[in-house]
Amino acid sequence: MTGLRTRLSRWGRSQAELEAEELLDELTYAEIARIADCKPGDKLRVSGTVRSLTIRPRTAIPALEVELYDGSGSLRVLWLGRRRIDGIAPGRKMIIHGRITTNDRHLTVFNPRYLLLPATH
Repeated sequence: MTGLRTRLSRWGRSQAELEAEELLDELTYAEIARIADCKPGDKLRVSGTVRSLTIRPRTAIPALEVELYDGSGSLRVLWLGRRRIDGIAPGRKMIIHGRITTNDRHLTVFNPRYLLLPATH
C-alpha cells in the first residue's frame, strides 16, 4: 500500500517539483554546517548563496573566487585553474564540500566538490 500511496502522491507533480523534493531530502541528510561554526581544518558541507564572483587576473594562476554566504557568515571558495564554471553566478544557491583553511585570515575552501541548487525565478 505504501508504494501505491507514494506513486499517487507523485502523480500530477512537475518534474521540477519532484527534483526539488529530492534535493531537499538530500539536504536533510547532508549534515550541512553553519559557516559561523566552521574552523580551519574542518572537512564538511556548507550551503549558501553566492554573494560575489571574482576572476583572478590573467597574469597570475587562473582562479575563480566566490564569496559564499549562509546567513551566519561567509567564506571564500577558490577553484584554481578555472576562470568560470557554468551555473555559478551571484545569487545562486549551492552546497560545497571540502576542507576549510585560512588564507589571508579568511575562511577558504580550495577546489571543493559542489552542488548547484535549482535557480529560483
